[in-house]
Amino acid sequence: MTQLRDGLGDYLRVRRQLGAQLKTSEPMLEQFVDFLEQHGEQRITSELAAAWATLPAGARPDRWSVRLGMVRGFARYMATIEPATEVPSVDRECRRNRVSLAERTSDAHENSQPESRRCCQRGAKRPSIPRAERGVSRVAGRAGG
Repeated sequence: MTQLRDGLGDYLRVRRQLGAQLKTSEPMLEQFVDFLEQHGEQRITSELAAAWATLPAGARPDRWSVRLGMVRGFARYMATIEPATEVPSVDRECRRNRVSLAERTSDAHENSQPESRRCCQRGAKRPSIPRAERGVSRVAGRAGG
């Protein structure tokens, strides 16, 4: 067994002890470790994590986010054991999704999507509304942040 396989076993054991079901995560992370081993890598790299997360070729970007999120949790754990481990960032995921979306869709289609459906909205910055104004808006019954 490699250090990655041992680390994955420990990570999954800890997650189970904390109450996680791991019905989806366990087989997906095992596939990820297989993928790293096929590429001759003994540690997690951001580049290979992003490459694995975007598989299979026809998968939707929301699936990429789920897969990369699983890897990110495992990478954070492995970084405590192997300092050379790279933890993929959320910014990397968003850039990759945007590039792929640009390749797959026309500008007209992407611009026709409602704002809430666009890539990486969860991480997007919201307009800044001073705290005092938010409270006044709520008291006055107006929609506000």
